[in-house]
Amino acid sequence: MKTTVSCTFQITGWDEKPSQMLEDAPKISHANITQSYSGAIEGTSSVEYLMSYSADGTACFVGFERVCAVVAGKRGTFVAQHSGSFSEGKARSTWSVVEGAGTGDLVNLSGTGSYVAGHGEPAQVSFEYSFEPER
Repeated sequence: MKTTVSCTFQITGWDEKPSQMLEDAPKISHANITQSYSGAIEGTSSVEYLMSYSADGTACFVGFERVCAVVAGKRGTFVAQHSGSFSEGKARSTWSVVEGAGTGDLVNLSGTGSYVAGHGEPAQVSFEYSFEPER
């Protein structure tokens, strides 16, 4: 059975370094980000994003996030794969739990989610998940 919940996260650390900079070309960078979750997901995470910036100030990004948390009273870790964009002052991402990357009580977690985040404000997260039986 799938359950849909909401929660928030706050960015607690941001370390971004350009990985490719060419004259008259969009910047490509790599960011290591830490976050703190509250609500239906309680815990912390570490995210690695690759980002491509456009001249108009928009960006797109992909990445992986390892979440160490409690979900539905179950403790463990899981990995989420992200695809997102930044425009109009907001980052938006859709993500899915990577199959086989859970640990502890979250070993059988599956699901998808999304978030919207503005600068300096908590991100609003929607998460639809289930705990599939072991195969």
